[in-house]
Amino acid sequence: MPAVDRRAVLAYRARTNQLHERLDAEAEALAVLDLGVPNVPAGSARQALAARTTRPLGGDLALVWATRGAPHLHRRADLPALAAALWPLSDADATARFGGTQIPAGGPLGLAAFTATADAFSAVVLRETAKGDVSRAVSDRVPAEVTYDCRACGATHISGALFQQAGLAGGVQLDEPSAKTVLRPIEGWPGRPGSPGGPGGPWAAAGTSGLLRAYLRLLGPATPGDAAKYLGTTVSAIRPAWPPDLAEVTVGGPAGGRRAWLPAEDLAALLAAEPVAGVRLLPPSDPFLQARDRPVLTPEKAREKEVWRMLGNPGVLLHDGDLAGTWRGTVRKGRLEVVLTPWVRLSAATRSAVEAEAQTVAAVRGLAGADVTGSGR
Repeated sequence: MPAVDRRAVLAYRARTNQLHERLDAEAEALAVLDLGVPNVPAGSARQALAARTTRPLGGDLALVWATRGAPHLHRRADLPALAAALWPLSDADATARFGGTQIPAGGPLGLAAFTATADAFSAVVLRETAKGDVSRAVSDRVPAEVTYDCRACGATHISGALFQQAGLAGGVQLDEPSAKTVLRPIEGWPGRPGSPGGPGGPWAAAGTSGLLRAYLRLLGPATPGDAAKYLGTTVSAIRPAWPPDLAEVTVGGPAGGRRAWLPAEDLAALLAAEPVAGVRLLPPSDPFLQARDRPVLTPEKAREKEVWRMLGNPGVLLHDGDLAGTWRGTVRKGRLEVVLTPWVRLSAATRSAVEAEAQTVAAVRGLAGADVTGSGR
């Protein structure tokens, strides 16, 4: 069994995530869209794409609630297959994805809860509609077990986790530029997975193995536990869809390392990966940061807590393919002010590269320019 260290894993991932160079390619060609690009906070997805391509960010992309119910940019053409791949594989899988203390009686409904919610979306979202109005209408159409009484507003709401995870299956997308969340139907939607004319077979889910393979290709080598956490479910739930033809490696060396997997055809690229050069200012939810083996991304627990917080994650400075600090940006008088907190001493050349990256971020946000402050340890 081959053994690889953290350095090799990061070098491999920087390349599969296309952070080793900016491509002269349309956004749709970027490999990270095979998993989708998270848009948390709003605007992050287009910043993540700008870190990978020199082209203006156009293209036929759509913003949808996808993995774990988080908003992601995806290729519009991929949406029906994505809905089928994200559809729970079983009642136990469905319960793991949305069940919890908020709706304890709803968990046992499993797939029936997903089905009822997706069908409610299809019936309710016929035109552009505010999220709050959709939530009220969907809540009226689903089993009472998946709703709860909200003390703050005195109304009954559907579980947020179920609501957002079933939206795509119900043929709903988000209006990306809206200040408030607005939902609208996806044109030409074939129906939820398992419905007449919809993707998937009698058991509805289809293509989950391919989605897991994409995770292992882009963020591997990884374990079944990593992949299950990424989807918001359990190892036992995804086991039936675990991809075949994987290569097993030891991450961390033969003594004390952990077993992990990636597609067999990508093993040579992992073993040959060389560290990349350059700087990127990654947004808080960049695809590169979606790997669930966070100690590989940053071995120091204190650093891990800086990057992944309960609320309000910062952006991350990627320097030569490794996490090297955090950053936050605010807008003042039409310019982006970047406050950088590096973890290592930065050379004058690296600081210049950071300033150039900040200009790219400002341009994506439609701002006149950027100013960088912070220690240059």
